[in-house]
Amino acid sequence: MLHNIPEPIKQRMHTLEAVDTRDRQDGTPRLQRMRQIPPETGRFITLLAATAPQGKFIEIGTSAGYSTLWLVLAARERGCRITTFELLDEKVRLAEETFRVAGVEDSVNLIAGDALDYLAGMQDIAFCFLDAEKEIYSACYEAVVPNMVRGGLLVADNAINHRETLRPMIERSLADERVDALVVPIGKGELICRKV
Repeated sequence: MLHNIPEPIKQRMHTLEAVDTRDRQDGTPRLQRMRQIPPETGRFITLLAATAPQGKFIEIGTSAGYSTLWLVLAARERGCRITTFELLDEKVRLAEETFRVAGVEDSVNLIAGDALDYLAGMQDIAFCFLDAEKEIYSACYEAVVPNMVRGGLLVADNAINHRETLRPMIERSLADERVDALVVPIGKGELICRKV
């Protein structure tokens, strides 16, 4: 899986990594930046997703589709698709381009809209990657956890570098008897929750 990443996916990853690095250095406004995960986090969530139980794969916050490409590797190995949600029109266009040039359109269902409008109706979630505006993390957590299969995983990005903003959700998850949870110090910090 990680040793044989298809060349079109690898090339698009490299392109997006270069754009993300440039955006962080040149003062590009926050909402216009890619704001994507680092490569080590990509590898980490791919490995986690590959071990998830049977069920749906979802991502909340597509941006330009970088993290989605990592998750596609696991989804393809598992013989499933990933549904990803993006609210911003410009990011939707970038993600569509990413999926087209990387050749993964058959593995991705991109929904242009607010994930919170859809999550209540999504059952049997086996894996969820949450990397959206931090203010909606708690609402997403509460919408996803009841709809996860036993053993399902929810991974929330930025659990360390945005810890103060995310504190209510992190504390809720660590005390929530529906999940086993911990924060892993990789990348910008990943909150890992496993449905019990």
